[in-house]
Amino acid sequence: MKKLSYTLLFASGLAFGQFFEKPETFTRQDTLKGSNTQFRNFWDVKKYELSVEPDFDKKSIQGTNRISFEIIKDVVNPTFQVDLQQPMKADKVEGSFPVAASKQDGDFIFITTNKSFKKGEKYTIDITYSGNPVIAKNAPWDGGWVFTKDDNGNPWMSVADEGIGASIWLPVKDIWSDEPDNGMVMKIITPKDLVGVGNGRLIDKKTENGKNIFTWEVKNPINDYSIIPNIGKYVNFKDTFNGEKGKLDLDYWVLDYNLDKAKKQFQQVKPMLSAFEYWFGPYPFYEDSYKLVDAPYLGMEHQSSVAYGNKYMNGYLGRDLSGTGVGLKWDFIIIHESGHEWFANNITAKDQADMWIHESFTNYSEVLFTEKYMDKKSAEIYCIGLRKIISNDVPIIGKYGVRNEGSGDMYPKGANMIHTIRQIINNDDTFRQILRGLNKDFYHQTVTTQQIENYISSKAGMDFSSIFNQYLRTIKIPALEYSQKGEELKFRYTDIVKNLKLPIRIDGEQTINPTENWQTVKLKKSTPIEFNQNYYINYKKVQ
Repeated sequence: MKKLSYTLLFASGLAFGQFFEKPETFTRQDTLKGSNTQFRNFWDVKKYELSVEPDFDKKSIQGTNRISFEIIKDVVNPTFQVDLQQPMKADKVEGSFPVAASKQDGDFIFITTNKSFKKGEKYTIDITYSGNPVIAKNAPWDGGWVFTKDDNGNPWMSVADEGIGASIWLPVKDIWSDEPDNGMVMKIITPKDLVGVGNGRLIDKKTENGKNIFTWEVKNPINDYSIIPNIGKYVNFKDTFNGEKGKLDLDYWVLDYNLDKAKKQFQQVKPMLSAFEYWFGPYPFYEDSYKLVDAPYLGMEHQSSVAYGNKYMNGYLGRDLSGTGVGLKWDFIIIHESGHEWFANNITAKDQADMWIHESFTNYSEVLFTEKYMDKKSAEIYCIGLRKIISNDVPIIGKYGVRNEGSGDMYPKGANMIHTIRQIINNDDTFRQILRGLNKDFYHQTVTTQQIENYISSKAGMDFSSIFNQYLRTIKIPALEYSQKGEELKFRYTDIVKNLKLPIRIDGEQTINPTENWQTVKLKKSTPIEFNQNYYINYKKVQ
């Protein structure tokens, strides 16, 4: 793990997401992990039914997973690929169809068959797994299991695996484009003095052979990296939120000594939900409830089980990432990670290269929450303040098919791109309806960047393709060079993609359409021009 400055920490994507080195060359293993290969493209996961039992002293886990799936095209003698990363082991592999052979090869289990499969047929694969999973050195950023102790010396265990993949511990079809359509059931087996907390709703709790078994159910599709068991000395308190779809159950699981602090800090949840339902539409998982869970790391957007580790402080561990003071008015982890319930969990990128769909919109959700919770001016100040942590190192969109993320700039730069598009639309009702429309029309779907880009352009009635190319696919920030003589303004763009269409309103009422060529317009007054800083543009006065 590199030692990074605070600014570089954020700009490299370490602040909220999973981070791993981006290799310049990719291997067959990268393709097997990141592509919809011949071992994956003929079957669609419908449900996971799993159990997990961690052993704190041995730092090991064991369990089972039943993978229910449907054949989506006719195929003869196919080989199935199920992912399970080393050093985890598949102890037993069985199918509801004749299995010719199964072999664990590196990070993959290959299941060969001597059978013809027809579209629409449904089957199951059952895998028993065990081993000592990768231990995170700095969760959630490097990915892996956490075996630690709470402040009272009790065992506390969980895992974070967005970047590295859920297959770091669980045998799954570990590709973002295939979520279990009918959700999952997870049994968490714990010592009798500990509690297991998972996604969705607790549907059963029992004790067998001196151990507790907590059964959690998710009814909606869920991305694999959101499937997370939490084991600790948890206590529970509940509340409800009257939202757009009726009563939403709020479920809070915190360490016993954090109960009083949680009851105070988690009062921010209802204003957050109110703001996000206003901007994005109904919370996407009413059936599974909303949940915050104390986590042994800073936080993650685990669906219907948001991991919380911000030490019950406002800001980002008590700091304001924008440097403006605005970010100290609310709890960053509650706001940001909950925003992912709409962008990441409701709308999920098919490929990690398009992870901006998760992070840019969710980073901008902080701006929108601030606007609803405080005021628009404070929101603009916060958004503009985030620009100081943009590095413009590599493009935001990564390499496709190899499980590769682009720049960590997908957070603040992506948010400022969205903010710039909002300025061009210049109609907040239209902008809001686009955000709500995204969450309605792509409800519980996996998507590509092209779908999102085309949708925004179509609904706005404006072609934003060159703006997406500028901010997502290059590291150049448009520069507006200008000079003013009285009421005459001369201007042009530099550092832009070909035919960039980015009009600018000046002095609040006049619109100019800069290109690479010098243009001249007559202003309505001779006083020095004041440019709107809400556009993510560099303004350069020239002689």
